Parts: sequence; structure tokens; C-alpha cells
Amino acid sequence: MGISRSQVAAGAYALLLEEPESARRIPIVVGVAEAQSIAVKLENVVTPRPLTHDLLTSVFHAFGIELESVLIDHFADGIFSSTLHLRQDGIETDLDARTSDAVALALRTGAPIYTTAEVLERTSYRRDPEAASGGKPRTLALEDLPVDRLQRRLEHYVEREQYERAAEIQKIIQSKTNSSKGAEESAGNS
Repeated sequence: MGISRSQVAAGAYALLLEEPESARRIPIVVGVAEAQSIAVKLENVVTPRPLTHDLLTSVFHAFGIELESVLIDHFADGIFSSTLHLRQDGIETDLDARTSDAVALALRTGAPIYTTAEVLERTSYRRDPEAASGGKPRTLALEDLPVDRLQRRLEHYVEREQYERAAEIQKIIQSKTNSSKGAEESAGNS
């Protein structure tokens, strides 16, 4: 679905994958270089020199190697692992890969990205089912949203230079963080 700054890990980005049939989403934390490589392909940016994933895709083409699929097959200690399923001259090979690299290659080759039921169950969340089914989306007041979602909206409005909306959201974030700090201090004084 896209890349955004990670709310969990400073200096990292979050890659968001979605399973269309069930509307389940998997957030994957990736590094800056991998996020850049994925974003370049998602936004169809042509770089003056090939990025590492572009180079590897060129090697695949030069040697007749097809990336048949990517399987996100393992999740442990907050880290996803993937397998590249490759084919060359009728010979199939599976290679272990970082998920961010596997996704970057799949985007460039058009290979499908799969995961296991276990990984999906352990790491995904559902988007609003009414919105997914085409029904009227459920509307929440901004004050009801968690701070991390408010922060993403703030960034969205700043990027689009909609500063009045950004200021409104910033006030809500400040009131939420100030009230939670006040509650923590009250609990600490008890």
C-alpha cells in the first residue's frame, strides 16, 4: 500500500502491505535505504543510476532468472523473514531474503507477494470492515483517534501544506499528551 515514517522505530519507515480479500494489513518496519528503493518504484521515479534492487533485477533478466514469488514466511522477535522463489531454465531455487529486499524485488519484477496464515494472524490488523465492503465508513471524531494516527494525519496535512488542519490536529495531540502526562504524574504521587 505504501511507505510512511515509522511511529515505532526512530529513523525507520513502515511498509504497509494489504491482503485484499480480508482487508488485513501487515505493517513492516524497514530501513531508510530499503524504504527509498520501495518508494522510488511505487512512485515510478527514474533514478540517474540504478539502485541495488534495480541492478539485481537487471542481473535476473540478463541470466534468464525469474522471480516467481515472494513468501513472507516467518516472524520472530519483531523481524519478518522471506523466501524468494526463483526459476532459471526449469530449475527452481528458494533463497532466504530480508522482507524489505524481497518486496523491493517483487515490485520491480511483478512477482506476487504471499504470506502464511500464521504470519498473517500474528502480525496483521483489519481495516474498518464497513469501508472495505463499500458501505458508509465509520467516522470517528479526531479527539477519539489514538496519538499515533493523529501524528500520521498531522504529517499528511503538513506535506500537503494544509497548515490550518495541521494546527488543529497538533492542538489535539498536545491536549492528549498533556492529559496523559498529568494522569501519570497524579498516579505517581498517589
